[in-house]
Amino acid sequence: MTEAQPLYALVKDHILENIRSGAWEPGRRVPSENELVERFQISRMTANRALRELTAEGFLARVPGVGTFVREAPALASLMELRDIAEEITQRGHRHSARLVARSTVEMNPALAEEFEDRNLASLHHVVIVHEENGVPVQLEDRYVNPLAVPDFLARDFSAATPTAILLAATPVDELEHTVEACLPTPEQQRLLGIGALEPCLALHRRSWSRGRVATAVTLTYPASRYALYTRHRTTARGAISQ
Repeated sequence: MTEAQPLYALVKDHILENIRSGAWEPGRRVPSENELVERFQISRMTANRALRELTAEGFLARVPGVGTFVREAPALASLMELRDIAEEITQRGHRHSARLVARSTVEMNPALAEEFEDRNLASLHHVVIVHEENGVPVQLEDRYVNPLAVPDFLARDFSAATPTAILLAATPVDELEHTVEACLPTPEQQRLLGIGALEPCLALHRRSWSRGRVATAVTLTYPASRYALYTRHRTTARGAISQ
């Protein structure tokens, strides 16, 4: 290091040295701006620049109101299979928690009637839930449920069992449909997921059929820096998925 090296670069080097040496493992909280100001006797602006650049370069993840952490490799979620996110997180040795944002009965409208392929339904169950991994939001679940599939769905304890687990226990799954889109978060999604306006997201829209009717339609929104979607199948020699 030289005397001409900018102070923010000195702070960046200190953080990178700890990350690359393994002293700070993925998921570890790094010193806050205030802590860096005190330790290096620098301005808050300088500390902010160091953390901001390391975040942009992919070394750190900043969660508003929580802190800044050494970035982990994005977790993997199955694209084609119907998996319980709580189970996926637990299998990684991490802690799952769920925060219920909304729970209501909504009246049917033409768009929902088309989604559920049933114009005779009068209403649907609706929940919005934020799923967290070790306290960090990783998935926003916006789900509609056919009351004929699970009549008491809204009465369930979503902190004890996820909607996916409840649905799988209540009714068989006959068919799945998936659509994936890249998108930027809405202001509400930014607030719930603790991300910035320019944080790209993956939105997985899924419909599930049970006993010949659409049982549920859900949009699962993932911050792209925290989750990746994957699938793996056996195929024929020409690349078609084996049945």
